[in-house]
Order: sequence, then structure tokens, then C-alpha cells
Amino acid sequence: MSKNLSINDICKICKGTLLCGDGNIIANKFSIDTRTLEEGSIYIAIKGESSDGNKYVNEAFTKGALACIIDEDIDTKKYINNTIIKVENGIKALQDLAIYKRNLYNIPVVAVTGSVGKTSTKDIIASVLSQKFDVLKTEGNFNNHIGLPLTLLNLKNHTAVVVEMGMNHQGEISILSKIARPTIAVITNVGSSHIGNLGSRENILKAKLEILDGLQENGTLIINNDNDLLHNWNQSVNRNNICTYGIENTSDFVATNISEGNNFSSFIIDNNKIKVHVAGRHFIYNALSAYCVGKILQIEDDKIIKGISKFELTSKRMELKKTDTGMQVIADYYNASYESMKMALEVLSKSNAETKIAVLGDMLELGNFSEELHKKVGTCVKDNNIDILITVGKQAKYIAKQAKDLGLNDIYMCSNNQEAVEILSKKATPKSSILLKASHGMHFEEIDQSIK
Repeated sequence: MSKNLSINDICKICKGTLLCGDGNIIANKFSIDTRTLEEGSIYIAIKGESSDGNKYVNEAFTKGALACIIDEDIDTKKYINNTIIKVENGIKALQDLAIYKRNLYNIPVVAVTGSVGKTSTKDIIASVLSQKFDVLKTEGNFNNHIGLPLTLLNLKNHTAVVVEMGMNHQGEISILSKIARPTIAVITNVGSSHIGNLGSRENILKAKLEILDGLQENGTLIINNDNDLLHNWNQSVNRNNICTYGIENTSDFVATNISEGNNFSSFIIDNNKIKVHVAGRHFIYNALSAYCVGKILQIEDDKIIKGISKFELTSKRMELKKTDTGMQVIADYYNASYESMKMALEVLSKSNAETKIAVLGDMLELGNFSEELHKKVGTCVKDNNIDILITVGKQAKYIAKQAKDLGLNDIYMCSNNQEAVEILSKKATPKSSILLKASHGMHFEEIDQSIK
């Protein structure tokens, strides 16, 4: 079965109609965005909440698209020298193509989901696998019903794949799992992210377990056995091929002799010393999951150790940097939940800085649980002996109020990022360590860019 898709192949796979053009064109690259479309790509028109990709067909051809896949009627007289396929639904066509492409490859496919740490776990697993395989991985946060298929369509001569699976609602991971058909599935944890949509942590667990829907028959599920809901679920099921990792609970792979510094974590497992060049206990868990994957895929221990040590974080996830004046900044504002806030505050607390400043913004998509969870973050602020707390946003005020009730005095509640910038300019010194943590929608890059 050829791994090269022609336009005629695409028509068959997507049950589409070739409106005009050459059916023998070979499709090697795909794009859904004319702003980033590379010459020689097949453009797939996707309808979103605020845009319609069908409107950009002309722009796609202007930028060098070989063909366009559309799901609306078009005047083909304008495109007699171009190749256009009409399908019923652009998103379904994208997914059908990804399913077809995935099924051409008999290679390890690792799928990662969880409430916290999906992206960094995906990155560290990919780093380990790259010591043995030619790895294709999810770039950035392309973890939804559009991003995951696009990733799989990039399969060429790869010998392993690592994909990230995100969700906001029940049923979404099931779709992704059935597209990717993983040979190994990893669940990092079950926390409170998207609890506003799902109603309870138990429902979040059910949503994460949908990763099993596409797991191949002899595939392995890897879980964080220290997570309460995953641990209890594992105790209650009679299922083969579950691999567990942890620190506190008895597991298949357990980290011991843990050491944590300002910019690293290390531990011992199977008489091997593992070092992660990122601070925070959660990165020990991420490294443990990568160790599990490496062992399952029979990667030598020295290569697993090397892969973990070479792991690099995706931007804005616990990104540690120093300013020209010597200030330390921990930038972690791609997303936020109670669990990730707690972890980030623990990292800040271990800093040897003279002044520890937490700049915390709203955690979004928490629904009726928002006040409760923001207050829990306020408790974490006090428990971790943070010196100065600056909050931004309506919900983050609950963080400030809780911390104040518990006895923290140096607190500033801001309604926007500019106010936070002004306070930081007065309070931060070269001997400060600053944590920037909020949901992506709070645009904390505005604060980050102001710190010199």
C-alpha cells in the first residue's frame, strides 16, 4: 500500500468529487491556514466558530497550494487551471485522511492525555523515543480534533509517533483515540481542568479514560498511580497491560532518592540516576512516564537517561529565565488549573531568591467551582511562604482574599495586566524570583514582555 496520497486517493477516502484539475497530483503536505500554508500543500477548508476556510481558496492557490478541499459550492470557471475537491464536511475529510494515513504505518504510537502536564510529558517521551526512533510528535498544543489529524498527516518516514490529546467535553478524546489508534496510552493525572464543563473530577476521569477507545488490542495503558482517581480506578478494574508509575504508592516503576534544586530534579530508578533539567516534582512524574514508555519499547537504559536529560520544554511552560538585572522569572502561562498552580507555587517556594513574587491570574473554564478552586490556590500561596502576591482578574481576587485571610499582608489585586506591570516595577528587585501563572486567555505575555 503506497504511503503517497494522490488527489484521486483523497477523493476515494473522503468520498469527495474532483470538480476540476489533476487527479494524479501527489499530496505530501496539508494545511488548514493560508497564513502559514507552505507552497506545495493541499489546503483543506475548515469551518470554525468565527471563520470559514472556503473563503480563502483563492488565497491558498496564490500562495502555492497544489489543490484545495472544500465543502461549499464554488464557481469552478475561476479555477479551470487548479485542482479542487468537493467533500461533504472539511473536518470529517481531514479526520478520514488522518485515519487512512495512520493505518498505513505499523509503528509505535504513544498518546498522552491528562489534566496537567500533557505537553511536557509528550515532549519528554518524544525526547526518549528519539534516541531509537525517527519521531513525529504533536507540535505546540495541536491536541484537538483538528490538530491531531494534521499531525498524523505529516507522517512520512517516521518510525514512531507521540501525540497529545486534549479535551473540553465528554466524547472528544474518544474521537481522537479512534483516529490515532495508539499502541501505548498515557494518562498523567486527573485534576480539575474543565471541571466547569464536566461537572466533577469523576466525569473528568471518565473523559480521560476514553483514550482506551482506540487503544490497540495488545496496547499498554500507563497511569500515574499517585493520582487518587487513577489509583482507585486501577484497583477496581481487572485489566491486563496496565503499567503504573509513582513516588508514594507501590507501582511498577517508583522514583526514590529524590533531589530537587532551583533548576533540576533527580531520582533513582532501577539503580539508574535520572536527571531532569527542570525544577518541580511534577517533572519527576513526567520523566517516570517517559521511563515507562522507554522500557516498554525496549530502549536501552542509557538512551532513556540521555533522552530525559536532553528534554526541552515547550515555550511558556515552566520556562525559567534571568533578566539583565539578575531577576529570575518563571513563565508558565500557557494554561492554568488548581493543580498546575499548586505545582508552580511549590517551585517558586524552593527558589533561593530574596523575595518570592507570585503574579497569578484567573483560571478559566471552572464554572461553579471557580471560587472554591481559586481560594485553594490562595491557601497554597500562604503554605509556600510567598512574599508578595499580585493577582489579575475577577476570579483571581479569591486567591488574594484567601491568602489575606490566612495572614499574608503584601497583596495587590489588579483588574488588568498593566496594573500588575506597574506594581512589579516598584516591588521587584534584582534579587527577586517572579512566577507568572494564569490561563492563556489572560494574556500574561504582556506582563512577561515588560520585565527587563
